[in-house]
Amino acid sequence: MRKHYVSLRIFFLITLICLQGNPVWADAENPETTLATALKIGPCPETRLTHRAPTNFLRMGSPLEDTPLNLRLGENLYHLDTQPACKSCHGVRGNGMGDKSKEMNPPPRNFTCSYTMKEISDGQMFWIIRYGSPHTPMPKYEELYDEQIWQLILYIRHLSK
Repeated sequence: MRKHYVSLRIFFLITLICLQGNPVWADAENPETTLATALKIGPCPETRLTHRAPTNFLRMGSPLEDTPLNLRLGENLYHLDTQPACKSCHGVRGNGMGDKSKEMNPPPRNFTCSYTMKEISDGQMFWIIRYGSPHTPMPKYEELYDEQIWQLILYIRHLSK
């Protein structure tokens, strides 16, 4: 019985030691990020390249105002109205930890990571939502109207604030 407790203590000690280092999921802006935080918010910053949108898309900016109505419509699109719903992969909170995320490679984008999201232009996001992201599980949403895509982008931007 005593041998069992010693083994258990050693296991927990090794686990604690491993978690004390600078984990690969640490946030570059906040090196105090812990495993629990990482599991809650998803990886941040993300190191992944996405195909670059054509120049005419990169120059695009949202024509919509950041109003409560546009945000609510974007939120509805994110959670309910798109098929598959954005939340299925990107998670209810936008942290990239949706129900389907475990089976995806690369994993879905973490919209809560402001460090990463500030580097992605509205036009790039528009292009990815409209046409999907090649060599990733991100589907295309060609059936959405332009206005709906912009509402979705407004909502996604709020997830990283």
